[in-house]
Amino acid sequence: MSSQPEPHILFRREEIEATVKRLAAEIKKDYQGKHPLLIGILKGSFMFMADLIRFLDVPLEVEFIRLSSYGRGRSTPGKIKVVQGLCSPIKGRDVLVIEDIVDTGLTILFLLDYLWKKKPASLKLCALTDKLSRRQAPVIIDYLGFTVPDKFLVGYGLDWDEKFRYLPDICFVEVKD
Repeated sequence: MSSQPEPHILFRREEIEATVKRLAAEIKKDYQGKHPLLIGILKGSFMFMADLIRFLDVPLEVEFIRLSSYGRGRSTPGKIKVVQGLCSPIKGRDVLVIEDIVDTGLTILFLLDYLWKKKPASLKLCALTDKLSRRQAPVIIDYLGFTVPDKFLVGYGLDWDEKFRYLPDICFVEVKD
């Protein structure tokens, strides 16, 4: 049995909270007078999305979608599919996608294309973290929390093989593929 990697703090919970508050203020300003539909990408975005919604304090609706792209390793196998689709129609709605991390960009690009086909009035992306150094597809992030180094991130909803989601800080671990 191999030992579990040791998490190292990258962003403390106080930094995360300040960043989520900043993002909420930006979003609140842009969506003033609107009733947006926030779509969280499961599983990683749930903590970030919950905190963001509390700081938004505006009328909105919540939806979740679950995609499959990562295996147990660090790299993407290239096939992306919708594992759990939307329950609410989004045609004519102002939609804001909530993502924990944008890495290669392939998964989020797939999702945005999938959602545009459903004809929302507007579609924007809010990402807690962006690993720009690994980008393979062009992605516009409308609301960004942190740009992060090319490390495997865990904590605050992010996981390594379903481990470390519970950590209150964003950490990194050294993992071998």
